[in-house]
Amino acid sequence: MDPDKNSFSGRARRYARVGGAVGGLAMRFAGAKFLGVGIDKDRHASDLKAALGGLKGPLMKVAQIMATIPDALPPEYIEELKQLQTNAPPMGWPFVRRRMANELGAGWRGKFADFERDAAHAASLGQVHRATAPDGRRLACKLQYPDMASAVEADLRQLRLAFGLFERYDKAISTDRIHAELSARLREELDYEREAKHLALYAAMLADEDAVHIPGVVPELSTRRLLSMDWMEGRPLLDFRQSDLAARNAIARNMFRAWYVPFYEYGIIHGDPHLGNYSVRPDHGINLLDFGCIRVFPPHFIAGVIDLYHGLRDGDADRAMHAYETWGFKGVDREVIEVLNIWAEFVYAPLMKDKVQKIQQSESGMYGAKIANKVHRELRRLGGVTPPREFVLMDRAAIGLGSVFMHLRAEVNWHRMFHDLIGDFDVDALAARQAAALAAAKVPAAD
Repeated sequence: MDPDKNSFSGRARRYARVGGAVGGLAMRFAGAKFLGVGIDKDRHASDLKAALGGLKGPLMKVAQIMATIPDALPPEYIEELKQLQTNAPPMGWPFVRRRMANELGAGWRGKFADFERDAAHAASLGQVHRATAPDGRRLACKLQYPDMASAVEADLRQLRLAFGLFERYDKAISTDRIHAELSARLREELDYEREAKHLALYAAMLADEDAVHIPGVVPELSTRRLLSMDWMEGRPLLDFRQSDLAARNAIARNMFRAWYVPFYEYGIIHGDPHLGNYSVRPDHGINLLDFGCIRVFPPHFIAGVIDLYHGLRDGDADRAMHAYETWGFKGVDREVIEVLNIWAEFVYAPLMKDKVQKIQQSESGMYGAKIANKVHRELRRLGGVTPPREFVLMDRAAIGLGSVFMHLRAEVNWHRMFHDLIGDFDVDALAARQAAALAAAKVPAAD
């Protein structure tokens, strides 16, 4: 029997572990809050990191996302959870030996000149080992943890239950399409053969971007659950927070290009900009390291993004309404659009003015949280809204990158960088470029 196949027993084990690890921490926190019992935040944060890191899988991604947003959590939690970006507790050597033999056969060691026993990085779905190919090529070998299909299905079921409970008392946002989108993308992340195609796709789309670097894949040392690629030297982005402004601005510009050249020229986005998915080179270029969560958009969706920008900039309510309809918002009236525009104006604000500025005037993520809470309250008052599936990762990428720019305290002309990408936008030309790029990399079109 395939040990990685989604199975009832695997899901059952996952439910038990999720309940035991996270549920216990939640009960401790609830008791402290409602019974007046003091809580040691340092210890609680450390326990939370250990529980999520030990569980692996999708639940850990929640911690990764929260750790990237300034002031979203108390400092004690950030310090612990940010270690999950690249340093989750790894699986040991006996596990690695068995997994590698399953993927490359009993003689797998002979296919490498060297293979390090200790993981260089460990994350949510797999861990990375340094290795050397027979020709001396330095490699990063990403090896998926066992039983991840069961873990993903169990976590998605738990997420659906959580969404259902939430919607019983708060109907501001329907979660059906959000869950469908997250489910599709997480299942794709289990397929490393698909991820290898994503690397080829990004290498082609960013071929002219000298400051963005994509690792090459070694097909003969890769499988559906093992991805062997070039080792990319770089440092974590947070190491550059105290660098001079010119360096921080250069990193910000390169990050902007890395994410938005594919989006506006090909209708494709990297949906997971957490701090473990890229590193920074000495010349401030960017290494993109993980390509499991890639979203292909229908070309008309990108046209809607640009239409909304022009609608907000020019005060053109009809064009803004058309943008939301293009995206797939159903049955929304003018009052709902006005509420949605509160959030849209917050996201688009840095792009509106032709001047050098920070991504937002406040250096805290609390301002964005206040805007989100206001929008949430108003949508609940108006009866709620059902966001389209495509909106989920586009919004996640925008907020994730905004957090990066806030960490860097970058001061650049966001307006000009944006207009450099959309100045001659043509939806038919984008559709043609997208189709050609997807066909060459053998990546499926938008679902």
